[in-house]
Amino acid sequence: MRGEKVEQMREQILTGPIVKTLILLAYPLIINQLVQVLYNLTDTFWLGKLGRLELSAPGTAWPLVWFFMSIGMGFATAGFAFVSQYVGARDYDKANRYAGALYSLMLLFATAVGISGVILAPYLLRLMGVSDTIFPYALLYTRVIFAGIPFSFTLFAFNFLLRAVGDTRTPVKINIGTVLLNLVLDPFFIFGWGPFPQLGVVGAAVATMLSNSLGSLIGGYLLFTGKVSIHLTPETLKPDFHFYSRIFRVGLPSSVGSSTTALGFVILTRVIFTVGRLYGEAHGILHFEDVAFATYSITNRLTNFMFAFSDGISMAMGTMVGQAIGAGLYERAKKIAEKTMLINFAILSAGTILFVLFRVPIFRFFINDPAIIAESRKVVLYFSASLPFFGIFSAVNNTFNSAGHTKKSMVIGMVRLWGIRLPLSYGLGVLMRDTAGMWLGMGLSNFLGAVIALAWFLRGSWMKAIIERH
Repeated sequence: MRGEKVEQMREQILTGPIVKTLILLAYPLIINQLVQVLYNLTDTFWLGKLGRLELSAPGTAWPLVWFFMSIGMGFATAGFAFVSQYVGARDYDKANRYAGALYSLMLLFATAVGISGVILAPYLLRLMGVSDTIFPYALLYTRVIFAGIPFSFTLFAFNFLLRAVGDTRTPVKINIGTVLLNLVLDPFFIFGWGPFPQLGVVGAAVATMLSNSLGSLIGGYLLFTGKVSIHLTPETLKPDFHFYSRIFRVGLPSSVGSSTTALGFVILTRVIFTVGRLYGEAHGILHFEDVAFATYSITNRLTNFMFAFSDGISMAMGTMVGQAIGAGLYERAKKIAEKTMLINFAILSAGTILFVLFRVPIFRFFINDPAIIAESRKVVLYFSASLPFFGIFSAVNNTFNSAGHTKKSMVIGMVRLWGIRLPLSYGLGVLMRDTAGMWLGMGLSNFLGAVIALAWFLRGSWMKAIIERH
């Protein structure tokens, strides 16, 4: 690990002005998040040219992919907490050893996930209640994405490790390159431009897999040649079961929390199809479940654009909180988190206002479908006002994870999704036999989840380190 550069960044994080340092760390992450969202929006735009069914395919695939990936991402979160806190404590040797242990663990796990996902995809899509009309498109897309999981996962590990030491710029450069490549490849593979085959929905998945693979290879090259702040060697990659046990102990709650959250979104997909089907039957509209899910898919992409800003700030906050706790500066860590919550709430409030004002032209940009545009009105009425509160929830969740208190993060995540969102979305949707109830349930989960998370944060029980300090 490059001590001088990391030391300078450490001093900035631990002693510099909070908001200025937060912005310094956050702006590359925000750019990175925006670029990722741009990729998702581009997929949605091009697939919308094919039709409602094709547009919905990625939306059905990603909850499944997310479920499998989130199991490993919990351990990546634990690795992030250890590396950032060891940097805060100036123990750079242990930070490097944990980085290597995490990277090798992620590579093995991702390979197993990729193979399992390709085999289990059809059964899992049926479990989600995907309509027969969308199913064939979703299956093809899902299998290609799972085949590329090992590359996606190691790219994520690269991002986590560099962010832990305060280098938020290098991952962004690579991610921008991969996303731009994906943007270029998308229409060529989807529509068969030039010498490329016309692959339709599969083309979008192939473009994603190829782009992530290139980014993963570049990230691996930088790590193993020592051209970034972390230098991995065969020695650091060797299995170390003492390190693994510590990562496992801290990462297990985060892994359980992330995977159950992802599973919850798999179930939410089934809820959307079910409630949409009930509404269609009540009003004599055939395949209205496809309209409901397409509306959800576009809404998800649009809210992800708004969350790009708040997520970037929350991730930068995570680096600052982790290092502050590693250095024993608990009150500074608390102030960092509180200022992040206020910034997130303000950003998402502004984004929500724009979303409400320009809803129709935004949805029409992706697909000019009167049924989907009409359904989007319910999104504005029953869901959109809850978005600023998710910014508070996100900041608290990142605070708990970065402090290494992953059990707390697990609990608030499960309460918001399993205790509030799923019961309310399904219950209100079925009771009203209207998708309005479903959207209202989602909105209430963001508001109530934020209140619960903030109350737990203010108790201060997360303000202690998980590393040993000499």
